[in-house]
Amino acid sequence: MHVFYTYLFLTDFKQDWFLAILRFILILFVIFHVLRHVRDTRAAIGWIGFSLIMPIIGFILYVMFGVNRVVRRAQKLVNNRPWHNKLLNNMTRYYIKGHFYPLAKVVEGFTQRPLLMGNDVEPLFNGDQAYPVMLESIHSAKVCVFLSSYILRSDETGKIFADALIAAQQRGAIVRVLVDGIGSGYFYCPIAKYLKKNGIRIDRFMHSFLPWKMPFINLRTHKKILVVDGKIGFLGGLNIAGENILADHPKNPVSDTHFKITGTIVHELTEAFLQDWFFITAEDLNKKSFYPPVETKGNMICRIITAGPDTDMEKIKYTMMQAISLARESIRIMTPYFLPDDRFLSLLCLAAVRGVNVEIIIPEQSNQILVDWARNINNILPLQFGCKIWLVKAPFNHSKLMVIDRIWSFVGSSNVDMRSLRLNFEINMEIYHKEFAQQIDDFIGSHRHRLLTLEELKNRSSLAKFRDSTTRLLLPYL
Repeated sequence: MHVFYTYLFLTDFKQDWFLAILRFILILFVIFHVLRHVRDTRAAIGWIGFSLIMPIIGFILYVMFGVNRVVRRAQKLVNNRPWHNKLLNNMTRYYIKGHFYPLAKVVEGFTQRPLLMGNDVEPLFNGDQAYPVMLESIHSAKVCVFLSSYILRSDETGKIFADALIAAQQRGAIVRVLVDGIGSGYFYCPIAKYLKKNGIRIDRFMHSFLPWKMPFINLRTHKKILVVDGKIGFLGGLNIAGENILADHPKNPVSDTHFKITGTIVHELTEAFLQDWFFITAEDLNKKSFYPPVETKGNMICRIITAGPDTDMEKIKYTMMQAISLARESIRIMTPYFLPDDRFLSLLCLAAVRGVNVEIIIPEQSNQILVDWARNINNILPLQFGCKIWLVKAPFNHSKLMVIDRIWSFVGSSNVDMRSLRLNFEINMEIYHKEFAQQIDDFIGSHRHRLLTLEELKNRSSLAKFRDSTTRLLLPYL
């Protein structure tokens, strides 16, 4: 019996030492990796503190959500992009003068994409307007159709788009489809199965059931791109789902804004899609037929801006912040989710203090209750410094629009929250055109339904304030 208890003691002793050494090694790994790779000080402190308190769980969560292998993968592939600037360098660049010159100069510097003249941008509101025009373009395809969407539902609307893509390929067009690995269904994606069954090359962005690839679960592609024959393009906030057709009175209607673009800027949109496709599949689709000579369609000056946790780190955020700093008269932002970081909020406040009319238009109630709770805390600071926050009545408005001084417009897929501005892969377009800016500015202004006041936020119950403050701690991942 004595020998038995001695054996148990030694066994427990060895196990305790093993676990102690394991915890120590895991803590060291997290600390050294965080110090080398995590730029955000608060995130670094959080990860290190969590690993010290719960070494094993902290290590697992850090490996899943804290390690950004996307940057390394992107840097490895970036030098192999055969199309990179090859065709764009032959285009006529346009240079902005006046008080927006610093913005144009800075954005060209960090995007390495030129401003292009000779474009036309047409707003399309909701699926009611956008889907028929998009489908008509796909039906006319002869050379290629490239589609990227965060959500491509397997409902009646998604099936109509799928059949149009299948028909385009049967006519001889090259068709490629990229959907998000989470947004379009993580465990089961019927639309992907349907397209593959009919011979369409479709891939799911950073999707895998393998545990060692789970770090990608927090990095999503939120882009909405459609390019047909290198001549017609679409981008904006619109996913492909029945909920976007308001005339059908869906159960959970979503109002949104999309844009049809023609002109030279379509080449930059094509390049953006091909970069993503190559990033995921390594398939080289460098064909001159995808970049045909494009007729001048209008007088709008445009540039595509991509962003993501790769080599495009936070470029949309930097563009917006630079534009805010140059505003002289007005700033209008329309976004479904308003949860920017403190630097972004500070620039808005400084603009309001220097006399700029700052208006932020957000849904009265979004489709994410946690976001609504967390934004209550974020909204206090801009209200204190004179910014106006307007609440939009139902249906839930998913538009992502920004206009500065009724001259410069910024449209696309990016929300004004930390997830979109730091973690998601996004695509936006800047437009220097006074008449277009006035049109979008007026559209945003027409949704100023109810003014949010500082008193309203301060008069919330103590329980609601505690709930909102607690939810805000999740801000980077909401």
